[in-house]
Amino acid sequence: MTQKEIPWDELLEKAKTILREAADREEAMQHICALLHREVPHYDWVGFYMVDPLAEGQLMLGPYSGEPTEHVRIPFGTGICGQAAETRKTFLINDVKAESNYLACSPDVESEIVVPIIKGKELIGEIDIDSDTKGAMSENDQKLLEAIAGEVAEFF
Repeated sequence: MTQKEIPWDELLEKAKTILREAADREEAMQHICALLHREVPHYDWVGFYMVDPLAEGQLMLGPYSGEPTEHVRIPFGTGICGQAAETRKTFLINDVKAESNYLACSPDVESEIVVPIIKGKELIGEIDIDSDTKGAMSENDQKLLEAIAGEVAEFF
């Protein structure tokens, strides 16, 4: 399936349905991870990192779909996830090996996109997607994930 063949609008609607019907946030986020991992061929790892309310400037691993990662805690500013948390901006990286601050979750990862989840002015967490394909991420991925992040923010 190519980027053009992925039903981006349909995926957003499915994510919205998950958020409406889930029993709680954890369940909703887990189902969104599974949906994206299953439906987008170039998403090899899909997860949420959430701001730890008990440790200032720290992200903690939330629900995810894919291989386990050793990065269960990430300080703001460290790696792409930490940079996204610190700047509150989306990072779309199509060659992670060219990034000096990349934290490798797997030697197979080639591309990554990290989208902050912000409610009002508060950073809640972020969506992190890894791909084993170099140059896999596009504007379509960014639009979809930013829309999903906005929907997830309303759940908090």
